[in-house]
Amino acid sequence: MMSDRKASLDFPLHEAHALVRDLMTPNPWIYWLDFLFHITLSWTTFVIALQSPLLSIWQILACVVVVLAFYRSAIFIHELAHLKKGTFTVFRWMWNLLCGIPLMIPSFTYDGVHNDHHKRDVYGTSKDGEYLPFAIQRPSEMVRYVLLSFILPLLLVARFLLLTPLSYLIPPLRKLVWERASSLTINPYYKRAVNAVRHDHHWRLQEFATFAFALAVVGGVALGILPYQLLLLWYVIAVLIFILNSLRTLAAHAYRNPGDHTLGLAEQYLDSINIPGNFITGLWAPVGLRYHATHHLFMSLPYHNLGKAQQRLVHGLSDNTLYLQTVRKGLWDALTRIWKEAAASTR
Repeated sequence: MMSDRKASLDFPLHEAHALVRDLMTPNPWIYWLDFLFHITLSWTTFVIALQSPLLSIWQILACVVVVLAFYRSAIFIHELAHLKKGTFTVFRWMWNLLCGIPLMIPSFTYDGVHNDHHKRDVYGTSKDGEYLPFAIQRPSEMVRYVLLSFILPLLLVARFLLLTPLSYLIPPLRKLVWERASSLTINPYYKRAVNAVRHDHHWRLQEFATFAFALAVVGGVALGILPYQLLLLWYVIAVLIFILNSLRTLAAHAYRNPGDHTLGLAEQYLDSINIPGNFITGLWAPVGLRYHATHHLFMSLPYHNLGKAQQRLVHGLSDNTLYLQTVRKGLWDALTRIWKEAAASTR
């Protein structure tokens, strides 16, 4: 950690910023076309999978497409958290209607929470909801984190279908639900602050809409209007998406900070991971997440410009040695490195 802190003093921040200054403006057309194509693909293949014979080749292929397409669509929640206030308002509503609410991850569950993850006095500390020091914990903690994917879909159902109406009736529960059950995080001790809202000041409407959607689907299945296979398919797809996201999350940072001190911007970069990879990389780390370290360096960069920024920084910096320290060859490389580091630190 001390070597990272010393190295960060030599990181060419000003030179790097000059190389990407003109890439900070998001292109609405790219956002709309990308999202609408993949969410349409998601729902179309979901219906195909639902209507295909059980475990047939067509159902299996459809499920693969559903998982990847829904995952890419869902990851736009990350972009929504970073977009400038007052922009992409219609896009935000459309994303929630077509993706966030049906998947029970309305945008307020990430809004404000993720922005704290980028703050210099929060990142990597115990106050960071998206950080755990995996690299200095037992490797079994990473296994447990991935296995949580099997119960997370059920917890989401419980959060919106049960806790939402109960919290309307029990005021003390309302506060508890907001603090401990309204954030997409990995830190089990994270407590959401009252003011942890950046864009979604109408979050109560999103919450009620998600409750209403869950009630309509579960009620429709209970009354025989909808097939019970719909719920089973939704669960399987949700679990696979969460497993994919958990592996991608483990490959997003080095997770070396024990949480007892803050990290500067360059230190955050050196504690994060870039996996430029290829087309396959973009499937499991979609919407720019394969350039996660570069994103932490310039969090306002829209996802569609991160690849271009990566090329400029690799080839344009007078000394790119420190910049290249965060690069991994692929998912397996990133996961094996953090696993070996965790095993060595706890041996």
